[in-house]
Amino acid sequence: MTPPATRAGWSPACWLGAPSPGGLALPDASPTADHLYAPRGVWLDDERLIVCDSGNHRVLIWRRVPSEQHTPADVVLGQPSFTSEGPAANGRGPANGLHLPTGVIVADGRLLVADAWHHRILVWNRVPDESDTPPDWCLGQPSLTAVEPNRGGSPTAASLYWPYGLAIVAGRLHVADTGNRRVLIWNDVPDRDAPADLALGQVNLTSNEENRGGPVGPDSFRWPHAIAGDERMLFVADAGNHRVLGWRGRPDADRPADFVLGQPDFTTAAELPHRPQGAHRLRFPYGLTMAAGSLAVADTANNRILLWPLSGGEPAGLEATDVLGQDDFDAAGENRWKAVAAHTLCWPYGISSHGEALAVADSGNNRVTLWRHTRAIDTGHS
Repeated sequence: MTPPATRAGWSPACWLGAPSPGGLALPDASPTADHLYAPRGVWLDDERLIVCDSGNHRVLIWRRVPSEQHTPADVVLGQPSFTSEGPAANGRGPANGLHLPTGVIVADGRLLVADAWHHRILVWNRVPDESDTPPDWCLGQPSLTAVEPNRGGSPTAASLYWPYGLAIVAGRLHVADTGNRRVLIWNDVPDRDAPADLALGQVNLTSNEENRGGPVGPDSFRWPHAIAGDERMLFVADAGNHRVLGWRGRPDADRPADFVLGQPDFTTAAELPHRPQGAHRLRFPYGLTMAAGSLAVADTANNRILLWPLSGGEPAGLEATDVLGQDDFDAAGENRWKAVAAHTLCWPYGISSHGEALAVADSGNNRVTLWRHTRAIDTGHS
């Protein structure tokens, strides 16, 4: 029998984006400071909330973590104003424009944004306080005006192709270089464009075949998409293979993962559409984070977030113990096949946690929801 969802102490606290009484949250025809369109990336810390408003090709910054529903953002990047949209809008070109930003972090006071379809990581040397602040430099391209995949050639240690996610883990920069089917790792957070020190998922730094050109295995990726971890563990959401891979310690060279979540073994990459998923299967997991002692995974196509409690830094078992967004582990409907509500999800994409808070880029509902962790609630509903 499927165990009940207990919420693990999480409850929805704040909704950012347009209100949607009785139906889906649809994007406004014209962007504003308080509307979102298919947000994919999110960052949360003590000071601020930052969102990749991907469908509007911009990054929004709230200078304080919002506590009121539908709070407008304070700063917009990638667009000249809160009311413009489109990739590299208004003829400005890519030097101060974005094309499907999907991942965002703050590291050592710098803002890093995965500008996926410009094949680069944009860097602001400090988190901007003013709108339309241009980036200072980028990683993955020779200049801020260059936007070709792999710098216009074959993959190298210094090139990117659809980078969708990034994270600082154990002091090192990790980038999910999705189009090259690899995770690039810099041993230090670079302060200028520089080649990566190593790659996971490929035999060398010049290869980019899906699953290494063969069957899925413990050392291959289809679509690596999000990264999390600490000194003890590294987690990678391998969305295209419907799984999460985990490495113990700090990989210093390409090597097989130590465990897998979402599949029965390392050699299976099956998708199970339109079937009960239970607590042990994943379908296009696009996001993950470590939250309040658990590994939280955005099980995107199942419209839910699964939580695995961590023991010694790694998941205590192969089955998740809690679910957010659904009534139980076998349900997978968009917004529970009902109207959008504070506790429902529709294609949750990026997730970020800090302290007792969890931010969810609820992409299909065109919003970001903030959840708070209080105490274990054993109600049987999430």
